[in-house]
Amino acid sequence: MLSFAENTFSVKNNMKSFFKEDPSFVLNTNCLNFCEHQTKFSVRNWFETHGKKGRKVPRGNVGTVFSRFETPSNVKITVIGGGSFGTAMSKVFGMKGYQVCLLVRDRNIVDGINQERRNPKYLREFTLPHSVFVSPFFCNCSGFNFMYSKATSNVESALEGTQLVVHALPVQVSREVLERVAPFIPTGVPVLSTSKGLEVASHKFMFELLQETVSNHGNRRPLAFLSGPSFAKEIMQELPTAVVVACENLEIAGQIAAMLSSSIFKVFTTTDFIGVEVAGALKNIIAIAAGMAEGMGLGMNAIAGLVTRGCSEMRRVAEFLGGSSVTLSGLSGVGDTFLTCFGPLSRNRTVGYRLGKGESLNEILTTSQEVAEGVATAKAVVEWLPAVLNTTYTRALVRFPILLSVAPILEGKLTPEEGMQQLMAMPPTVED
Repeated sequence: MLSFAENTFSVKNNMKSFFKEDPSFVLNTNCLNFCEHQTKFSVRNWFETHGKKGRKVPRGNVGTVFSRFETPSNVKITVIGGGSFGTAMSKVFGMKGYQVCLLVRDRNIVDGINQERRNPKYLREFTLPHSVFVSPFFCNCSGFNFMYSKATSNVESALEGTQLVVHALPVQVSREVLERVAPFIPTGVPVLSTSKGLEVASHKFMFELLQETVSNHGNRRPLAFLSGPSFAKEIMQELPTAVVVACENLEIAGQIAAMLSSSIFKVFTTTDFIGVEVAGALKNIIAIAAGMAEGMGLGMNAIAGLVTRGCSEMRRVAEFLGGSSVTLSGLSGVGDTFLTCFGPLSRNRTVGYRLGKGESLNEILTTSQEVAEGVATAKAVVEWLPAVLNTTYTRALVRFPILLSVAPILEGKLTPEEGMQQLMAMPPTVED
């Protein structure tokens, strides 16, 4: 549930448990089951109403309050998506002793994890804890066959008793899947999203998609967002990793952080989910640009300058929409951007690098196993950003030349060399 500027929610003082009671698992919750002045949120209508005024985060007792998790083995967590990051998140929770149910799209993954404790398609060199399980149930969504939960024949059984839902699917397939599973997620159960990007069809971020699918029709559930410099492979290798969880209610963010945190996985918290979401989407575009510069052999001066100015553009977009500059200078901002732009495991950087080497986008995508979200996001931003700024593409290009120059290269309207020449030809301006 979201509160922006004067449009805040009021809560009745009645208590309700979000989770099934268990003798060894005590969870006290304060349920927000009555909201006044509840309106559907989007970046656009919020900005039109409130302009550049900062968000007012409620300081009262709002939402779910987890009191303690005495026995994680009694807590069921459902992870939607059996790709690299969904697999990595399953391991993080599984290592803490939680029961993890993976919802995946491939029967081979189901058999591989259940029989050999390995995901045969993604990160197959690593084993998963025995508390992670999957079994088949099929649901056709835009060509994706999703399999649900152990010994179940329907989605309802798969999600019954789930106490946290983790969404780890590419943004472009998220809406249809979320609409399919939403009716079966127990009332009030939080949803934690790890997806980053902008939906091409609607030009909406993940927090908007989640509000329209799993947190609507009177079922206003807590929504949280995880981001930060976190390659899935390094998580699976149990190398030290630091991320941030954003939720409007800081208590909920803190409790999710406690569930995730370990000696190798450090989790910070924030209420600025707008900043986290904007940075998570736009940094992928910057990474493609940085990869192109590297592929063209332009040197570290050019790459460092490109990334720095890209971060400046990203910060200005986030602040314009109500995000905080603190967030943009933190783990989900420059931290994730640096990893994505310079890390050898970055999918978006790899796309850019191969473009810089002269390959076509079609060649790159047809030979890539995983999704580079920056490709779709770059194309969506060309339409979305000028509309949000209430200006033309040409005028927006002057203020955001990096974010808006990648899509024409992806679409073949410019070569990487022409794109760089266009950037270098921009008139001198004051650094901001």
